[in-house]
Amino acid sequence: MHFLPEYYLVIAMFVTFIALIFTGYPVAWVLAGTGILFAGVGYVTDILDWTFTGLSYNTLGLLTGRLYGIMYNWVLVALPMFIFMGLMLDKSGVAEQMMKSMQRLFGNVKGGLAVAVTLIGIILAASTGIIGASVVLLGVMSLPIMLKQNYAKPLALGTIAASGTLGILIPPSIMLVIMGDQLGVSVGDLFIGAVFPGLILGVLYIGYILIYGLRYPEDTPLAADHTDIRLKDVARVLLDILPPALLILSVLGSIFMGIATVTEASGIGALGATLLSKFYKKLNFSVFKEVVMNTMNTSAYIFAIFVGATIFALVLRECGGDELIETTLTGLGVGPIGLIITVLVVIFLLGFFLDWIEISLIILPLLGPVIGALDLGINGYDVVDNPNLVWFALLVAVTLQTSFLTPPVGFAIFYLKGVCPPGVKLTHIYRGVIPFICLQLTGLVLIFIFPELVTWLPSIAYAN
Repeated sequence: MHFLPEYYLVIAMFVTFIALIFTGYPVAWVLAGTGILFAGVGYVTDILDWTFTGLSYNTLGLLTGRLYGIMYNWVLVALPMFIFMGLMLDKSGVAEQMMKSMQRLFGNVKGGLAVAVTLIGIILAASTGIIGASVVLLGVMSLPIMLKQNYAKPLALGTIAASGTLGILIPPSIMLVIMGDQLGVSVGDLFIGAVFPGLILGVLYIGYILIYGLRYPEDTPLAADHTDIRLKDVARVLLDILPPALLILSVLGSIFMGIATVTEASGIGALGATLLSKFYKKLNFSVFKEVVMNTMNTSAYIFAIFVGATIFALVLRECGGDELIETTLTGLGVGPIGLIITVLVVIFLLGFFLDWIEISLIILPLLGPVIGALDLGINGYDVVDNPNLVWFALLVAVTLQTSFLTPPVGFAIFYLKGVCPPGVKLTHIYRGVIPFICLQLTGLVLIFIFPELVTWLPSIAYAN
């Protein structure tokens, strides 16, 4: 590969960005600041004939059109609506009701309490999608009960942390909304394609917990006051699951059946969560105000990163970042499958240091054209648009899910540590999440080997 002088600026930009991340400055400012800095550096080196970028601070004037495109994008309206839906559902008390009833239902099963936590995590994932809220809620509700029942700390903590991260993958997922926007693929395809991968991870978690309970019964003891399962316990669980199930059906069902767009469905979800909170008598002005303020803060955080990433990506492209990445990847000589594996390994390693938002906004737009042009032979059943990118996006989504559990920037780990009682150490959480990271990677391998796990369901949903 002919290494142009301006390519050194691309490498320097990435190194500077990663170095500044560890200073503790907000990511949005680091992204924007790095972009503006290297616009100036590129301009100086261009004047001195060291590089031929054509950069100047006037280049940043191109941002006006790009930022307008972001703010005018109706798909991104779904972000604050889904965030509101998740936060409001967190306040509704639905999870507490499910926890009590499932605890009675699974009381006679070794590891039954951990299984109940995983099932609630799956339901919360399909109705909230807010990782911080899910992990904290599961931790507050279930960790004291699990510790009181003498569960092994690593198993209890690992189950809570991993189950809480399912919301980033199982639709409606704000990560999939952003990925769809950055890769130029249908968010509806991503939502439907993520159903099986999300359920596969849930099944892997439950299978591991049950096997662990059989192998180490002393680590998953039954409650001292457990009773035999009665029909009314089953009925109670079904009744408690029904409200969030109806909410999930109204949101995802309206998308899958073509009744509503993702943006419209997000509004349905926000209204449904508000009605559920009212139904459980948790809604008042104070709760509503708190949810609205938290929605505004979270949305502002995400859109600030959008602005910073746009500045960064613009300067990166002007320096030849697209060409550098494309020529590097295609020049590896490993073939299409080897290239995908290489990209996933790099993203997995980046997940140790970067948040999923930065990776999605910076890396995916650069990789999209390369992956979309590969001859991967992914079957889209003549229905799914860009099956290569839909499959690739879900592979990246599962890979990024591990970033919530991998140190040093494993957000789920620190969310959980913040609500742990005294006596629970960070090392307990680290030991607990390792098996679940392995399970996530197992799920990733299954999706990699069987792309139909992603593309088949969208083809059925849109067949007519």
